[in-house]
Amino acid sequence: MLRHPLLPIWLQNWAFLRMLSMTMPLVAIRLSPTQPATNMPLSARPEYFSHTNKPGKSRLVFVYFVFFLWLSGCNHEAIAKMPVPPIDPAEILPGGNTSVSITPFASFEKPAQNLPHDQKPDFHAGKALANQPWIKAPTSTTSRDGLGPVYNARTCLACHINGGKGAVPDNNQQRLFSAFLRISVPGTNSTLGVQPEPTYGDQLQTQSVSLAHQLGQITEENSQSNGVKPEAYVYLNWVESSFTYSDNHTVTLRYPEPEIRQLQYGPLQKNTLFSLRVAPAIPGMGLIELIEQSDIEKLADPHDRNQDGISGRINRVWDARSQKTVPGRFGMKANRPDVAMVVAAAFANDVGISNRLFPDQPCTTKQTRCLDEPSGNDDTGIEIADPLFGLVVGFTQNLAVPVRRNADDKWVQQGRSLFYETGCSGCHHPRYVTGRSTKNPHLSEQTIWPYSDFLLHDMGPGLADGRPDFEASGNEWRTPPLWGIGLTKAVNGNANLLHDGRARSVEEAILWHGGEAGPAQQAFIDLPEQQRELLIQFVESL
Repeated sequence: MLRHPLLPIWLQNWAFLRMLSMTMPLVAIRLSPTQPATNMPLSARPEYFSHTNKPGKSRLVFVYFVFFLWLSGCNHEAIAKMPVPPIDPAEILPGGNTSVSITPFASFEKPAQNLPHDQKPDFHAGKALANQPWIKAPTSTTSRDGLGPVYNARTCLACHINGGKGAVPDNNQQRLFSAFLRISVPGTNSTLGVQPEPTYGDQLQTQSVSLAHQLGQITEENSQSNGVKPEAYVYLNWVESSFTYSDNHTVTLRYPEPEIRQLQYGPLQKNTLFSLRVAPAIPGMGLIELIEQSDIEKLADPHDRNQDGISGRINRVWDARSQKTVPGRFGMKANRPDVAMVVAAAFANDVGISNRLFPDQPCTTKQTRCLDEPSGNDDTGIEIADPLFGLVVGFTQNLAVPVRRNADDKWVQQGRSLFYETGCSGCHHPRYVTGRSTKNPHLSEQTIWPYSDFLLHDMGPGLADGRPDFEASGNEWRTPPLWGIGLTKAVNGNANLLHDGRARSVEEAILWHGGEAGPAQQAFIDLPEQQRELLIQFVESL
């Protein structure tokens, strides 16, 4: 382990630093001071975070965490450079023949370049369904009513802005909108993956069909208005600190403390678990779906038999269609098996639209006013008919990945070498060939470059949410694909990266890596500033 001459030995001990790092408030949850003390879920995860309303203490603990980042990775001098594969000309087309140009503007809502002409009407019909607001039932528009009664957004693309990521507010004056707060209590559930909180379920719905909510008239002083009320309002408080490289370059890091205001249906259980999630970018999902499961399984090494410090593993999740447990590959904890399950869960939980795979309304048994609201169910008991649901699934499967930018630039190519040498490709696996599909033959047998192994990895205490999901632990996250990451700001107007949007740049995201990614993160930290910038340029070219 690298020793620092100005620090005492007891501060350079790995076991001590690891213990110290566990005291950091990873996702401290605040409730409005006007809420009764019994509503305060701040003791939900004492093993993961320390709760306080005193910002000074939070910053002090965060300094410990930054110090932990600086010394983690241990064998700095022993980190060997990983091999760099030769450049493949196909890398310029991350989605193979489906890749699209970013001209005249960057967007993640474009159809696959090779989408057959006769399938384009269905693509655009699915896009319209994903983009047009749902409305409260009952109405004469029976194919588009059934919103809520509680929900997070009126449309799919309200959260996935232009097919990209959601946004998080930079202050605690704006309500959370295109991100949401997942909740649960300790325990297991073989079909849901988590044990829902008894009163509020597994996700806080922050909007409702109530006219008072629509007019902004539900306040602390007037929370007894008629109509079903949103479950709560969520705001974010940001805790900041600085990280300084050995060359004195400083980066400001931050993490969010969600603040829950105006819980409308009673207190949360004291042992409630929380996880803030920003809606992810959704291009290339049909290609990811066609990666052979055997190719992903070849990358799994749950017991780290090759002793490279990386122990990626597969989550085992529930498939409502086949009614059995299968491997997961979608979602931030790989908790969904395919695109249909992703879309169905989003309709049910985010928009409040029941469907064949998730037929229930988003109301718990304790929300009687919500349960009494009229639904938009058809004769088969669901709010979105199977043909319309299929159009949205097809639209999602055919969202295209943009072509690479500046792939031939010599500085970008040097950054590519550094990406491999520092070990980033250990989790961000670059290349696959998709399998065959009779339904979407244009997506078949494409050489694609998503830069993900789609496996779960322990990312360390800095990113942990302490909330298990199926077999994923509270420390584990699925490796996100990197394709399109350099266009995030152009597409979304922001660059909120990682599961909760804390990182505002690729550099910040790398600095938050820990656990299995600790050695690669440390290798990045140890690079000279110019080389760090080259590596970032490469990632942003993807």
